[in-house]
Amino acid sequence: MEVMSNLVTQNIPNYLSSLPVPKSIGGWFRLGFRDWVSLVPLGAVIGGLTYMSYLAFCPCGRVCKIHLNEKIEKNNPKVVHSVDVEDLGETSAFCRCWKSKTFPKCDGSHNEHNETTGDNVGPLVVKKKK
Repeated sequence: MEVMSNLVTQNIPNYLSSLPVPKSIGGWFRLGFRDWVSLVPLGAVIGGLTYMSYLAFCPCGRVCKIHLNEKIEKNNPKVVHSVDVEDLGETSAFCRCWKSKTFPKCDGSHNEHNETTGDNVGPLVVKKKK
């Protein structure tokens, strides 16, 4: 714990007070090469903390790692199925959860998915007009 105390109360303040931070905007233009090199670690820490904060708090900064389709035609860049209207019965249900073993037709796999995850996904039901 003494190491942490020394770091916070002595080392970091000494390091920060020794940095060549100018008092005016024009002072930045008069800094030498060694001055800029001594500012690099501070800039890296500030940049790293800013980037980590961006990833943590900005949803658009994160890449979605969850794939809805876990097994159906994974070798295709886009899964597309077409069904002729004449082939449909009176009522047809199409899968929207990507878990059906009879994809694109629904086999009720979403029921188990909904119970496990608390989700509310269901099939697309297509009915013929009478």
